Parts: sequence; C-alpha cells; structure tokens
Amino acid sequence: MSAQEDAARLLVRTLEAEGVEYVFGIPGEENIHFVNALTDSSIRYVLVRHEQGAAFMAEIYGRLTGKAGVASATLGPGAINLQLGVADATTNSTPVVAISAQVGLDRIYKESHQIVDLVSLFRPITKWAELAPHAEALPEMVRKAFKTAQTERPGAVYLAIPEDVEAAKVPADLAPLPVNVVRPQEPSPSQIARAADVLALARRPIVLAGHGATRHRASEALVYLSERLGLPVATTFNGKGVFPDDHRNALGAVGFMRHDYVNFGFDEADVLITVGYELQEFDPVKINPDGDKKIVHIHPSPAEVDDHYAVDVGIQGDISRSLYALTDATHRRFDVNGTGRKIRELMRAELAEGATEDGFPLSPRRIIADVRAAMGREDIVLADTGAVKMWMARMYPTYEPNTLLVSNGLSSMGFAVPGAIAAKLAHPDRRVLAATGDGAFLMNSQELETAVRENIPITVLIWDDSAYGLIEWKMDLELGRSSHIKFGNPDFVKYAESFGAHGYRVESAGELLPTLRKALADGGVSVVTVPVDYSHNLRLTDKLGELTDPF
Repeated sequence: MSAQEDAARLLVRTLEAEGVEYVFGIPGEENIHFVNALTDSSIRYVLVRHEQGAAFMAEIYGRLTGKAGVASATLGPGAINLQLGVADATTNSTPVVAISAQVGLDRIYKESHQIVDLVSLFRPITKWAELAPHAEALPEMVRKAFKTAQTERPGAVYLAIPEDVEAAKVPADLAPLPVNVVRPQEPSPSQIARAADVLALARRPIVLAGHGATRHRASEALVYLSERLGLPVATTFNGKGVFPDDHRNALGAVGFMRHDYVNFGFDEADVLITVGYELQEFDPVKINPDGDKKIVHIHPSPAEVDDHYAVDVGIQGDISRSLYALTDATHRRFDVNGTGRKIRELMRAELAEGATEDGFPLSPRRIIADVRAAMGREDIVLADTGAVKMWMARMYPTYEPNTLLVSNGLSSMGFAVPGAIAAKLAHPDRRVLAATGDGAFLMNSQELETAVRENIPITVLIWDDSAYGLIEWKMDLELGRSSHIKFGNPDFVKYAESFGAHGYRVESAGELLPTLRKALADGGVSVVTVPVDYSHNLRLTDKLGELTDPF
C-alpha cells in the first residue's frame, strides 16, 4: 500500500506553494485537522475574535501585497460571518481566498444540523465559489482559487471543504500544482494610436486615476505621463497616493458628497483619461453629467457599461506599459495647470487653517492636520467608513500609494481595526493608524485583543461624537433634522486597558499631536480617543453647495 497523508496536510501544502504567509481565522469542530496541520507549517495562523475581522484582515493584506489574503472559518455561522469582508474585497477589487468547513458529504444532501448551502450564499459576492467533492481535487481547486482571485480584475473566491473530505487520507505523493504567473498584457498599438488622436484634438484633458492604478503599481508611469504631457491628475478615494498630492500637477481626490474644488477641473475638461478607474469607486455622472466628454479608458479589464461612461478608446493591457506608450505617441504638451494650481492652493489653505483651530471638541480639519504631522510619508492610515472617511479622503494629503486606505466599493463599517492588524503584518517597517468613528470602532473592537496577543503594534484613533455622524450629516442635509443616530459609549481608555492596550484621552486641541506621537512610538497597541465637533460638517457642505466659481 502506498504512503498516505491527511488531506488537511495536503491543503496546507497547496497554500504554502501559493506563498501564503498568514491565515486569519477561527477554528471550528469541522476544520480542526486543517488548523492542526497549519501548526507544523511555515504559515502563521492568526486567531481572531470574529470571522468578520478575519475577512477584513485578509482583504487588507491582499490589497497591500497583491497576493490573496486567506480567511478561514468553520461551517454555518462561521462561514456566514466571513461574508461582509468577502463582499467588501470583491467590490474593492482585492484578492481574497475564503476557506470554510462544510458538513460531510454523507449528509449534505438532506436536512441536518448546521446545513446551509454556503456555495450558493457566496456566489453572488465572489468571482468563484465551489465545494471540494473529494480530497484529491484540492490541488486543482486551490490553484484555481488563487489564480481566479489574483488575475484579471481581482476579487474574492470561496472554497467549502466538507469535514469528511478534510479528514480523508490521500496519496502522499499528490503534489500542489505549479504556480503559473500570468504576464502583463501588452497594450494594442492601434488603440494607443487612436487615443493619441483623441489627445491631438483635445483642449483640456484631465486624468482620473483609480484603484486599479494603485493595484498595478502605476505611479511612476502616471507621473511620467503627467509631466511629459502637462496633464493634471485627480484620483478617486481608493486611488489616493498613486499620484503624490505635493506634485505640481495634482488636483486631489474626487468623491466627496458635494461639488468640491476638484470637480471644477472636470467641469472644464473635454477629455477624460481614466487610469485604473472602476465605476463602483465613484459615479461617473458626477464627472461627466452631460455624457459629452470623450473618454480614454486605460485598464487591464474592459470598461463597464454606463450612460455617463461611454468609452471612445479602450486601452486594455498593463497600465504602466499603456501609459508609457500613450505618452510617447502623443506629440504635444498641454498648458492646463492654472485651474489645478488654484485647486491645490484652496485645499492647502483649508488644511493650514485647520492646523490652527483650537476649539474643543476638535474640528475634523484639526484632527487631519495633526494626523498628517504625526505620520511619515510611507506610514499607513486606514479611514473607516463614516464621516471620518469623508473628511480624511477629501483632505488628508497622501504621497505614496496605499498610504490612506478606505472602502469605497461596498463602504463597509468596521474594517479599519482588523485591517490595521493586517497592514502591520504586510508592512512591519511602517507605522499603522486606524482612524475610525466610535460607531465603526465598536463593530470590531474585539480585535484589539488579537493585536495585543499577537504582538502587532497598531494605533487606533477614535473620532468620538456618540453618534453615527455621517448619517446625521446626510439627514440634516436632506431632511433638515436627524433622528435615531445617537448612542452611548464606554470609557474608551479603560476599554483599551482591559485588553492590555494603552489608552489615551485627548482633552484639548493642543494635546492631540503629542498624544498621537507618543502612541505611535510606544511599541504596542494604543487607543487614542478624541472628541470631534461635527458641526463643521454642514458648514463645509453649505460652503461647497454655494460654489459657482471657487477661483
């Protein structure tokens, strides 16, 4: 009889072959063989406190590394808890492999304890979802999972492993499949020529860089295009940092709820060059309201169909190669930087004013100014969904890709604290700050214990207003009043300390910056709570809503 091994060990070997370094998850009765096999592997199993946290960790790890993050759960409720982070990853075009247990094949066909059709639940929120029918299929299925998650437009995939499949024996010589890396696609020369013809007739072209530009590491090529052709560059919220905000051609980020300064650059444009832009990041009607602008779409994937995003030229291929080719094929230079310079001056003035605001509770602008002063150019901030995201994505200057992370696909609350853990694992040499509202914080605050136990130093900055601030903002704007958005909070300092973390409370405007610096330098897990004055929300939107010509 030939030598055999546990199927769980084969599964772990397939993950090792894919280069997996971390699995984030919670074990269950039905996947104990898998978790046990990880103990003797090169993979670090990060035990979390909620499967939702595991999925968000896998997502942020995948976003920062380009390699699929792996989340693991048991069957039934454990697997279902993964779904928010899995859906968030797919809508944010981020590679994630979610693996869960399932009931055994001997009872999956009938009514039985904990049976839920998990594959059917995951299919609408993933690129691929399937159940392993037998142990010998694991090498092929794991290879397909990673290839599907990481190639073309990335996203999440799901693999269910029945408990009797996980516990089975397989031939010891059954090996993982070789990892085949897909080479970047060369752009079509004819499409490059067509795009150059569009630019030859353009009056005021503008570049919009999205998440795909960050994901495909196109910063250098984007700067080359901008500098050689004299083109202004705006980014989406998810694209922040792919073009440095201190560059002379930078316009800042588009995506705020009102017609912001940067939108006036789009109002004047007759040609939009979109680089790695994906429609779920930002509704194209807000930058092409009349559907009359010519659009050059540069992306490895074809454009989605939208009435306000009718593509004139689609350059499908590697983004950097496409940008270099288009730059070299375009024989003119534009002089459209006057508006861009004014936009940058207006935003810089806002941040400078915010740095001097000394009211208490603190203004959002003061918090942003102090966070920027405390963080290095390559340090990472995760801005959770809510009013925090709106303020940070609009005003926080970024200079490197993936240094301000938001969820702008599904816009899930509660991702920042678990995401910060993954960010620190992906980049242990950088400082990591999770900026979160008090509502979003308490959705996954239990992961503080994970960070403390696993010795992963992160800092959490809570914007404390005892309310769902973004919903209050929206209600006040549209209804003239707000309701059902207020709640109570624990003592966040004591709460942090109860997990073994450091807790800090800011009690004056002047305390925030030194407190942040101390927390970031203390080498452990820290929570800083700062009261925020969101009366500035309506002042900002009223001001922007009245703009007809900001210059």
